[in-house]
Amino acid sequence: MRVRPELDPDVDDLAPTGSEITIYDERHFVTYLRLLDAEADGADWKEVARIVLHRDPATEADRTRSCWESHLSRAHWMTKTGYRKILVQAAAEARSTRH
Repeated sequence: MRVRPELDPDVDDLAPTGSEITIYDERHFVTYLRLLDAEADGADWKEVARIVLHRDPATEADRTRSCWESHLSRAHWMTKTGYRKILVQAAAEARSTRH
């Protein structure tokens, strides 16, 4: 891991969409987990956007919804694909520090 995750960082309008883990992803691991927890709890997306993403759906409904969808989608990608890349990267880093 190149950077430490932050507990409550501000977010960009859109989460990354590429097939590699980015520094943004690493910084927002906690954000992604909070979004997944909220979804599992059936929380209202507007409340989640206000609390987790620091967005106001009352004043910027479309922009906020897009931000929430983008980050939730990336959170799901992290649980299905991204975590494997983290494990591979961590194993490679561990091997390089042993030599």
